[in-house]
Amino acid sequence: MPAKHPVVIDLKFERREIDAALADAFAGRQVLRASDPRIDLSQARYAVIWKPDPNLFQRAPKLEVLFSGGAGVDYILTMPGLPDVPIVRFVDESLTTRMSEWVVLQALSHLRQVPAYLGQQRERQWRELSQPEAKDLTVGVMGLGVLGLDSVRKLKVMGFDVIGWSRSKKTIEGVETFDGGELDAFLARTDILVGLLPLTPETGGIFNASLFTKLRQGGALGKPVFINAGRGGSQVESDLVAALDSGILGGASLDVFEKEPLGADSPLWTTDNVIITPHAASASDVRALFRNAETQMERYEAGDPLQHVVDRRAGY
Repeated sequence: MPAKHPVVIDLKFERREIDAALADAFAGRQVLRASDPRIDLSQARYAVIWKPDPNLFQRAPKLEVLFSGGAGVDYILTMPGLPDVPIVRFVDESLTTRMSEWVVLQALSHLRQVPAYLGQQRERQWRELSQPEAKDLTVGVMGLGVLGLDSVRKLKVMGFDVIGWSRSKKTIEGVETFDGGELDAFLARTDILVGLLPLTPETGGIFNASLFTKLRQGGALGKPVFINAGRGGSQVESDLVAALDSGILGGASLDVFEKEPLGADSPLWTTDNVIITPHAASASDVRALFRNAETQMERYEAGDPLQHVVDRRAGY
């Protein structure tokens, strides 16, 4: 029977969540905590990581596989000293469901004027606002990977007209899709724009002043809305603030930011019709993460191919 090699855990999650998940994880396998500088990591073959310490690869020179603690991997690809080993993305039903729940929640919140009604509640104002039906709005989803596809499906269940954009053409039954060369046509149809893109050289800063001006004006909400739960580096926040201030955008829901945590002096905190969550749209279920990693380790040790391996050239 193949040997069960040691695994390093270096996750910047809540300690109590990690402790609880580890109680039932990695049976028969030595688990090493990178958070303890006294621990010898030199024999570890695997690492489960989310924003790991910069010296991890020096402390663990024999790593053979890296497991990302979240859907994104851009933070790994930019780490100094990154070894030439497979990087496995976290793909799990819980992760996907949490993301699509958040996306649907935000789309419905803007549809039903939740930010405006909360403002009226604070001012003790009783005034009914216009609330169109979901079928009156087109939601454009940028990024049609696992997370994007599930969000598309669930937005359609809620009655929204949904279209999709991805760099290469994808076919989705019942959904009109656009490819990289058709971005302007996609944006011109979009009332609510959902960003679920990975961060790559092509997508860095893609949500900028030029893009916002190409969204449909005069739709059922009056002004377009921007929702981003992909990667913070895909949005230019100064352009976003300017678009909200000038009325090019009528609102936004943001879970990711150029720099996290979002600075206390950011005007986004106090901008009307903006909803902010602290990179929590698709918070990883640590138990599911460890189950996923353990399954992949067992496949690797049995000589089977790893699943959901990152294409370093594509960046995801």
